[in-house]
Amino acid sequence: MSYQLLDYKHYQRHEVTFVNVESDDRKSLIDDEVEEKKITANVCWAGFNLINSILGTGMIGLPYSMRLAGFPLGLLLLIGVAYVTDYSIILLIKGGSMSGTNTYQSLVSKMFGFPGYLLLSVFQFLYPFAAMISYNIVTGDILPKIIQRIPGVSPESWYVDRRVLIVLTTAVITLPIALYRNMEKLGKVSLLSLLLTFTVLVIIIVRASSLTSEIPHTEDAWVFAKPNVMQAVGVMSFVFMCHHACFLIYGSLEKATVSNWSRITHVSMLLSLFISLQYSVFGYVSFTGFTQGDLFENYCREDNLATIGRFCYAITIILTYPMECFVAREVISNVFFGGNLSYTLHFAVTFAVVSLTTAFSLVYDCLGMFLELNGILSATPLVFIIPPACYLKLSEKPWYHLDNAIPLLILLLGMVIMPVGFLMAILYPQECSHGSEMFYCLSTNSTLLNITSESFYRMTLISLTGKGN
Repeated sequence: MSYQLLDYKHYQRHEVTFVNVESDDRKSLIDDEVEEKKITANVCWAGFNLINSILGTGMIGLPYSMRLAGFPLGLLLLIGVAYVTDYSIILLIKGGSMSGTNTYQSLVSKMFGFPGYLLLSVFQFLYPFAAMISYNIVTGDILPKIIQRIPGVSPESWYVDRRVLIVLTTAVITLPIALYRNMEKLGKVSLLSLLLTFTVLVIIIVRASSLTSEIPHTEDAWVFAKPNVMQAVGVMSFVFMCHHACFLIYGSLEKATVSNWSRITHVSMLLSLFISLQYSVFGYVSFTGFTQGDLFENYCREDNLATIGRFCYAITIILTYPMECFVAREVISNVFFGGNLSYTLHFAVTFAVVSLTTAFSLVYDCLGMFLELNGILSATPLVFIIPPACYLKLSEKPWYHLDNAIPLLILLLGMVIMPVGFLMAILYPQECSHGSEMFYCLSTNSTLLNITSESFYRMTLISLTGKGN
């Protein structure tokens, strides 16, 4: 009897132990599954944030880069710039991991000291500063055409003048938002910005199906290469530049490893490249040699679908401009004021930056020029030169080693693109429409298809230069 009781108690203890082990195992499995789902969601959001930082407002300038480089070569260059961006982003994070740094500034400072930090700060200021000028130029291009679609509004009205609208938009909307000290709330609208970018793409694709048969193609529309290749690379670099956000996104990962980051970067860059190719192809084939730096300048004022696209793009710009101002202000704050700005200095710096960008956009109205110069002078060193330079300095192998061949090649490419592209942009500036309607918007459908070569050439000159001879 006592034996049976002991045996029963032993069995009972064994059963309880077994149940506890089984319960612990089940809990462990559930916890692992929840943790895996959290990590997957975290990776997805990191990829989304990286895509969103690439697919910015510069996308509208990609068709213009096809016009500069030649359509076939332009597509190849776009793929090449996407590859270089992908590679340099990974190099940047590798460099941070190897040096024990977690920001772009600290990495460059550790590698090249204060002079390197200062040079990086100049590039990091110029990029958002020129982007803000570009956004104001686009505002001046888009808003007059939107307002003129309102019944009863005359094209001669003072309030549809591009300069008036730029000043009003800056004073009433962008400057007050840019004065916020914290951009976190504004950052939550990034999803809206991305959705609007897709909406604009759909409109471009839909209009391409009809415009390709209505608008005559220029004679050099399909040549393989054109002389302005370096400027085209500058525009593409401007679009793909996202290095300023990489360390922030990398730091948000649950498992922040270089291999994990590499996978996220590859997928994000492939998706971004696919969308960029859609913008480039459908935007360029619609207008070929007439393609402007601001693609919406090519669409006629009476085009209702294009008006919707302009409206979506205008919202995107208004949401993005204050973010760029925040970056430019932070650079000034870190370099000159130790990262701390009093309320008075905060207002003064913000007002000065916004005023300067507004002044530039009132004087110049050709978006293409600013896309070229910003890409060449700011994006090219941030994408092509600095990340591989940091990696090569950190590498234990000599610079001529085979493992360092690609970083060295990218570095040399950047050192060629930057000076040559700048000289080409200055010596051979591209003309723009200056807000005027394109000739095909002024022609009736019956005459559009019966254009003689002489009148075609004359109208091309009028559209692009404003001169008839």
